[in-house]
Amino acid sequence: MAVELWHNPRCSKSRAALDYLTARGITPEVRLYLKDGPTQEDLRAMLRALGLPAAALLRKEGAALKGEAENVIVAAMAADPALIERPVIRNGAKAVIGRPTEAIDTVL
Repeated sequence: MAVELWHNPRCSKSRAALDYLTARGITPEVRLYLKDGPTQEDLRAMLRALGLPAAALLRKEGAALKGEAENVIVAAMAADPALIERPVIRNGAKAVIGRPTEAIDTVL
């Protein structure tokens, strides 16, 4: 499986993650997740790879959802991908939120 990057080109951290990967000779499969929103199953698969609860993948804008059940949070992120923290990088069965950028090394 190729390295996958859930990317928002308008986000400086996301651009930094893409630069970080390409500087290491890695051309990731870029998913513009705001345009190509993940399904609930995509989100569950990513959360399994992250080893985190759904609340950990929420941006600050989704803070009101943090006390909700997993299925509620996943449904909200699928309905509004802007709630998803970025960037997210997956390499096989492992994934990481690329903040700080150096965290990407844990999945390479």
